[in-house]
Formats: sequence, C-alpha cells, structure tokens
Amino acid sequence: MRRKRQHHLHALDLGAALALTAVYTGFARLTADDGQPVYTGPFWLGCLLAAAVGLPIVVRRRWPLAVLGTVLAALATASLLDIPREPYAAAGLAAYLVGLAEPVRRSVPALAVTLPVACGAVYLGEAVVTPAEDARGAAGVAGLVLLVIAGSWGVGFTVRGRRAAVAGEQRRRAERARDEERLRIARELHDIVSHHLGMIAVKAGVAGHVAQDDPAQARDALKVIEETSRSALAEMRRTLGILRTDSAPLGPAPRLDRLDTLAAEARRAGVDVALTVRVGEDLAEGTQLTVYRIVQESLTNAIRHAAPTRCRVTVEADAGEIRIHVADEGPPPGSGRQTSEPPGGHGLMGIRERATMYGGSFEAGPRPEGGFAVSVRLPTEGNR
Repeated sequence: MRRKRQHHLHALDLGAALALTAVYTGFARLTADDGQPVYTGPFWLGCLLAAAVGLPIVVRRRWPLAVLGTVLAALATASLLDIPREPYAAAGLAAYLVGLAEPVRRSVPALAVTLPVACGAVYLGEAVVTPAEDARGAAGVAGLVLLVIAGSWGVGFTVRGRRAAVAGEQRRRAERARDEERLRIARELHDIVSHHLGMIAVKAGVAGHVAQDDPAQARDALKVIEETSRSALAEMRRTLGILRTDSAPLGPAPRLDRLDTLAAEARRAGVDVALTVRVGEDLAEGTQLTVYRIVQESLTNAIRHAAPTRCRVTVEADAGEIRIHVADEGPPPGSGRQTSEPPGGHGLMGIRERATMYGGSFEAGPRPEGGFAVSVRLPTEGNR
C-alpha cells in the first residue's frame, strides 16, 4: 500500500510538472492587447525557462533543496524577463517539500534565502525592469508570492511536525508494549522458578533429614525433586521459546483444569490442599493463566513458609467477577517459620501486579486464627 501511494504521488508530481511547463511555454508566447508580445526574447529561451520551472517538480521528493534552487533561479529570471503571470506556484510546490522533508537546520535557511530572492525578482520585474505596476502594485504582487511560498513551506513544516509526533507516539507505544511483554515474561519465569524451586527446597530438606532413619521416604522425596525439576525445565523452555522465535513450538498455556495438578504437587511437598473450583463460564485464556499463576504463587508461599500444613484454595466465578481465596493454617507450632513471604520477596508483588493489570483487587495478610490468606478479585471480560 505504501509503494502504491508513492507511485500515485509521483504521478501527481509528473502531471503538475508537465502542466507548469506547458503554462510557462504559453506565457513565453503571450501577446498584449495591442497584439505585441509580452516577452520579447527568443522563444527557445522561453521554452528553456519553462522547462526549468516545471520539469524539476517531477523529482522534488528526491531532491527538495536542489529542486527549490533550480525553480527559484528559473522563476527569478522569468520575472526579470516579464514572462510569468502567476504567483510562483512551482516555488510553492518545491517549498512544501523542503518544509516537509528537510530538517530544520536546512529548511529554515532555505526559506530565508528563497523569500527575498523571489520577492525581489518579482518587484524588480514588475516595477523597474519592465514596468507594469507602480511601486504599490509591485509590492502587492511580491507579497502574494511571499504568501504562496511561505504558506506552502509552513504547511509542509506543520505536516512534518505532526508526522514526527505520531511516529514518536508509535515508538512510545512499542516501547510500552515491549516493556509489558518483558514484565509478563518475567512474571512467568518468576512463577515457574519460584514454585518448582520452592518444592525442590522443601523436599531436599526432607530427604536430608530422613536419609538415614527412613531411606524410603528419602527416595520418595528425591523422586519428587526429579519430577519437579523436569517439569520446571519444560515450562522454562516453553517460556524462553517465546523470546527466541515466533515459530518455536509452544505448549498450551496453563488453564484452570490444571489446578488439580498444582494441588497434587503441593501435597507432595507437604501442604494438604483442599481445592474448590466453581466456574460457570468459559473464561478467556489470558484470564485462566492469570488465575493459575495466582494460585501457583500462593501455594508456593505456603510450601516455603508453612509446610507441612493444610491449605484451602477456592476459585469462584460468576457474571461479574472471579474470586480467588487461598488460606493456609500456618506452620506447625514451634517450627519458628514465618507465616508469610519475607520482606523483599517478589511473590506477593507479582500477584498484586497481575491483579492490577486486570483491574482487580488484592489483599494478603496473616489470619486471626493463624496462618496466612491471599484474596484476589478480578472482573470478568465484560466488566473491564
């Protein structure tokens, strides 16, 4: 489409160039009311000036400054020879492209040179060399030429500024989109690594603690570590594949039907999860991924800071919102473990960011009866 538009613009320039050349050729043969020619020089010179005025317009988009200089010289010469009978339309077309395409450091000096040369040539031609007007009339014609050239340049300069503003806004949008995508991938990686490494750390501690007294339990813990490590590697490869290439084979994003898998993994890590999912409508894939990650991070916190313990996970959705509630009973008495994520952790911050991104609310804190609770409310697609 852009190439086709360029072809149309070049075709218009060609048409304007041929029209201007023909008009100035006609000016060179123009006669006055008494039958005498207005231009008294050789016809070939008039044709040469007509070509110099009109034909450069064909390439004004490629060489704006050179075209303006050529057209200005031809028009000034024609004015002194009493050929033109129009307000420098060719100079206006050339000046428009100078204001549009050239940087300010070149377009402004070009305009500063063009205006006095054009106006001076018109005034001298009208009032001094071949007097056709008095001083006031010649000044009026020069003012009209000034208005045409300066106005055309000003329009081009304004369009250039607007295009630059649009391009800048597009760049800012692209940068914001890139930053948001990086943040999304960072959340994904954090959730994957945090969840699986939390389980590995817990099971590694169990294996080290019971290795001598209960080798069977130690082997079970090592098996969980092996399965969790493989799962983490698979999810990380899928996520990092997005960064490598658009054609990388990707698996499906986690959905709500995989929450029972999260619960099973948490049980193997020492958290007895009671899972309740009541979702009456088919949620969008992005919303399901967000809910999955919120539950995953909440269970990871419970594994890290409260296992072995019991935890209740509830996910409910209706026509207005999605409610996620994860509450654990806290670590065993005397364990000395914290009931929440330590200061500086990124888990709860990631949950808050996900909730905010979807226009939802987030609450987290210790429960009066003991333990820790995370509550998130997200609007459904139609209420955002």
